[in-house]
Amino acid sequence: MNCPLKIKICGLTSVEDVDAAAAAGADAVGFVFYRQSPRYVSPRMAAALARRLPPLVSAVGLFVNAAAADIEAALAAVPLNLLQFHGDESPEECERWQRPYIRAVRVTPGMNFLPYARRFASARALLLDAFVEGYGGGGKTFDWSLIPSGLPLPLILSGGLTPENVGEAIRRTRPAAVDVSSGVESAKGVKDHRRMADFVAAARAEDRRQRVEDSPLPGVKTHPQIQSDPQSLTTDP
Repeated sequence: MNCPLKIKICGLTSVEDVDAAAAAGADAVGFVFYRQSPRYVSPRMAAALARRLPPLVSAVGLFVNAAAADIEAALAAVPLNLLQFHGDESPEECERWQRPYIRAVRVTPGMNFLPYARRFASARALLLDAFVEGYGGGGKTFDWSLIPSGLPLPLILSGGLTPENVGEAIRRTRPAAVDVSSGVESAKGVKDHRRMADFVAAARAEDRRQRVEDSPLPGVKTHPQIQSDPQSLTTDP
């Protein structure tokens, strides 16, 4: 059976954030190992935060053109279920760690997704994000109509998602997962726990509606989703 929509909350920096994400029902949380981000956490801090996670909530490590030594340090300290590469990494650079990974795509008008998806065929999913100065976390959406049908990899939708627009985003793009960071913040890098809960609730409600509408039987989903493995999940720095 295809699994329900997955939800990732990225850029967590405190014990309170992690506890709130888990309480809200997030499937995965993201730790940003990009030093230029206001959401950066050190491997030591991320390790302490990861220990707060309940079973079956995945820890995702986000990297942007990171030096090999920095990735090694994070992997040695933090029990990461999944890696997320958000920079200019090649397939070989993503694969060298022999860990499941997500490849982020910064969407621009006229972009051809299919060659990109084929190039990163070993990825668990493509994460589509708005193109902004820097890398992610800009709170900007992109034109969802640019997403083609029939991508060979599961789709994780990111970029400017909020509790107010995530339902529409799910209706229009039918992603395997959604990923939020700035859309659940009260200030840059400061998570708003009420908005985190509202985001998860809105995404779950829309996914339930879509599953009922699509199914010949009540409550059965028929459109493709990410594998049910919790490691199959991921945002933005």
